[in-house]
Amino acid sequence: MSRKLTELNELKAKLRKGGGDAAIEKQHSQGKMTARERLEKLFDAGTFVEIGLFVKHRCVNFGMDKKESPAEGVVTGYGQINGRLVYASSQDFTVIGGSLGEMHADKIIKCQEAAMKVGAPMICISDSGGARIQEGLDALTGFGKIFYNNTLASGVIPQISVIMGPCAGVATYGPAITDFIFMVESTSQMFVTGPQVISTVSGENISAEELGGAMAHNSISGVAHFHAANEDACIEQIKTLLSYLPQNNMEKAEEFACNDDLNRLSPELNEIVPENPNETYDMKEVVRAIADNNEFFETQAEYAKNILTGFVRLGGKSVGIVASQPMCMDANLDINASDKAARFIRTCDCFNIPILTLVDAKGFSPSKEQEYGGIIRHAAKIAFAYSEASVPMVTVITNKAYGGAYVSMGSKYLGADLVYAWPEAEIAVMSSEGAVNIVYAKEIKDAENPQDERVKKIAEYENMVMNPYVAASRGYVDDIIEPATTRKMLIAAFDTLETKVVHKANKKHGNIPL
Repeated sequence: MSRKLTELNELKAKLRKGGGDAAIEKQHSQGKMTARERLEKLFDAGTFVEIGLFVKHRCVNFGMDKKESPAEGVVTGYGQINGRLVYASSQDFTVIGGSLGEMHADKIIKCQEAAMKVGAPMICISDSGGARIQEGLDALTGFGKIFYNNTLASGVIPQISVIMGPCAGVATYGPAITDFIFMVESTSQMFVTGPQVISTVSGENISAEELGGAMAHNSISGVAHFHAANEDACIEQIKTLLSYLPQNNMEKAEEFACNDDLNRLSPELNEIVPENPNETYDMKEVVRAIADNNEFFETQAEYAKNILTGFVRLGGKSVGIVASQPMCMDANLDINASDKAARFIRTCDCFNIPILTLVDAKGFSPSKEQEYGGIIRHAAKIAFAYSEASVPMVTVITNKAYGGAYVSMGSKYLGADLVYAWPEAEIAVMSSEGAVNIVYAKEIKDAENPQDERVKKIAEYENMVMNPYVAASRGYVDDIIEPATTRKMLIAAFDTLETKVVHKANKKHGNIPL
């Protein structure tokens, strides 16, 4: 038995070396960890259990029968992250460039299915040259099965994609289906067609980093949700995100002990909205003021900055934030903001995370480009997402809430359970200046001093229509609150709504305007 055990341990040690010392050194020289090093950093010490170490490919074409691929170029298994069960796969670039073949895919597929079976999050770390060309259609079949499982798992377990190297062509579709994508600056690239193809087709020269790097997808395309300066920082971000998410769609996110006073006041909020309409404020300050320990874990921070999305805790409980940002685009929403908000709302609803909406928006960006780009279709996604959601939803109107933005951003009509307004709130079809030009056009034109008359009518319109007491008198706003008390009001509201149940029509699924 001792000889057999020695053989076993030696074989395991060899397989765990992946592509060998030279390949590992090359990986390190590029600022990248190996597949196993990443998992060791990600999981609690000593908890990761590997599955499929001995799996081999079955390809005999193009000399592959003589090619070894330790662990088939991907490490799969399960373990604990901060004491919670998580499954993961980590592609090994030191083994045939981390390329995906039939058996490589099979390991990932089995890991996905195990995660769904037990109801645990699934993390896929991508570092691969793409499909294993030698295996032809068998490799493409593997991709298809992975994407199918991604779709089956969507809304059932949290799925996290971590791009820590190249991810190109068909391989990019899987991460795009998952809930969150992480990227690392300088070492992560993701694109359907690479720089060489683009250069051949269009003659345009562009680097891989410029085309599909972390900042390109975090700030321009909106494909990714997080970026980090290095892999260590990325892994810490993943752990933080998991702390806000439940294990699956049948559970709620873990509740943490709250050492921040539940009744804490934020007197700075009483003065945060400027009296001068030409001045503005940072909605992130509002979010942090009401959050436990002033902590806001923002998603897609560099993309569509006119809308904020992310997570906070209120009284130790995870809450999703959707907030318009008046500092950007003159407090208007647009196509990208609509997509960003709708996607996040649906993610929260999938995983039983209550939604807090903070509103200070004049409307949707008025331009020919936005209309031609389908702003109607994209704006409708926000309304659809809120209307479809069944989690507790509370809305606070901090300042302006005009027209379509007012209706779309978590209004009573779309299913918000409670709507609060600050005293400065202006709730109306449009701005007072625009409304007066229509409603009082004749009176202003016929006045002795049209400019003075216009100023007078604006003040009259604001007092008569736009103040929050009008909306409150009709029940569209549940209460007008002192801004400083917002935190304690929200904690009480979400506690009250914790047992909310919504019964909706029996249907396969809605048809969101994609």
